[in-house]
Amino acid sequence: MLVALVATPRIRRLVKETMGGLPRQFWWLWVSTLVNKLGAFVVTFLSFYLTADRGYPASYAGLVASLFGLGSAISALGAGVLADRIGRRPTLVAAQLGTALSTAVLGFVNGPVAIAAVVFLVGLCNNATRPATSAIIADLVPAEDRVRAYSLNYWAINIGFGLSAAVAGLIATQGYLTLFLLDALSTLVCAVVIFLKIPETRPAQPPATAQGAAGPAVGLGTVFRDGPFMTVVGLNLLLALIFQQSSTTLPVAMGGAGLSATQYGLVIGLNGVLIVVLQIPLTRWMEGRSRTGLLIASCLLAGWGFGLGALAGSAAWLFALSVAVWTVGEVLNAPTMMGLVAELAPTHARGRYQGVYSLSWSLASFIGPGVGGVVLQYAGPGVLWSVCGVCGTVAALGHVALGRRTRRAGARAVAEAAVTEAAVIEVAAPGMAAPGAAPAPAGGKAPAGA
Repeated sequence: MLVALVATPRIRRLVKETMGGLPRQFWWLWVSTLVNKLGAFVVTFLSFYLTADRGYPASYAGLVASLFGLGSAISALGAGVLADRIGRRPTLVAAQLGTALSTAVLGFVNGPVAIAAVVFLVGLCNNATRPATSAIIADLVPAEDRVRAYSLNYWAINIGFGLSAAVAGLIATQGYLTLFLLDALSTLVCAVVIFLKIPETRPAQPPATAQGAAGPAVGLGTVFRDGPFMTVVGLNLLLALIFQQSSTTLPVAMGGAGLSATQYGLVIGLNGVLIVVLQIPLTRWMEGRSRTGLLIASCLLAGWGFGLGALAGSAAWLFALSVAVWTVGEVLNAPTMMGLVAELAPTHARGRYQGVYSLSWSLASFIGPGVGGVVLQYAGPGVLWSVCGVCGTVAALGHVALGRRTRRAGARAVAEAAVTEAAVIEVAAPGMAAPGAAPAPAGGKAPAGA
């Protein structure tokens, strides 16, 4: 049925319009992301592995997931700085190699302390890929196409995630070690693709004669003092705390209701499947619509989509309905938010800005599992899912108040980026395309710096 739907002329035209006009290097990044997520089993099934297979309590599973988040939080800032200093490509490849090694080791370690320590390392390496990947997209893709590019990259993530989650539940019945090793292998393949096919994209620093036009250097302190941007980060943290429950407390709650790992895999796999189906049509629908309105709607759908879990009990189909609702919110939110972050970031500080934005997700993965696990264990699932609804509402109200400020700040950042890139082009080589400029026609040169 899905194949027949995709085969219709209208859908084919929609796909062609959405995917056309992006640089070749972007598509290699897209392929590497897809390969990586096809084998991304460990994070999704970590809580189930610790509680159902190893017999640890929900509180320990939450603690370990929080350590994963702590590692992610530390690497978010460090990887953002490295992406700006030594380059996107070496940062990304090193992070993927570290993730592959630590994931494989996790499948063999025993004991609560050893497991917790290795999970921390997995989080440290795994999240170091985010700032570099987001910065590469911002470097390669013109501003007017970035939301579409981020949307397509997110589409790749969820094609892989949807397939891997559904299959992983079946593989887990034969033993979890296979999941760990397949995850490590897919990450290694991803690192090879990046190394071979994606050159460095970091914008070249303009010579001294252009320093005045390019603007002052941007450090982490500058990022943290950027009021509109940090408000965006804070609101995203609130939303990320909600989404974090999908891979931590949701499997524990479903397991406590008598549902199996296979049922959880199918339910959570629906998230990826729906994103695969909805991402392209919704991306086209989002074009030209109010960014603030999209963010408000996404927060409400995410919060109260999880809130539906309070009604689920032991009914797998109600959990599936909950996933369907918050998935629509996710589809609306992810590319819109990533495009906003890229717009607010100065050209030569994209890694740092993406790192601080990634920090909101990392802090959520550190705080969310522990708090969610405690609420689930002592107050019950009804309270947990209701709190998610309240958090989504608060985030939506925050975007109501923030909308005008981010529009002004975004317009200023885009103008500054144009000045910076123009200075680099003029001094380096007349006629040379700058990173983030429109790609050359088919058969021409790739964007400069790529």
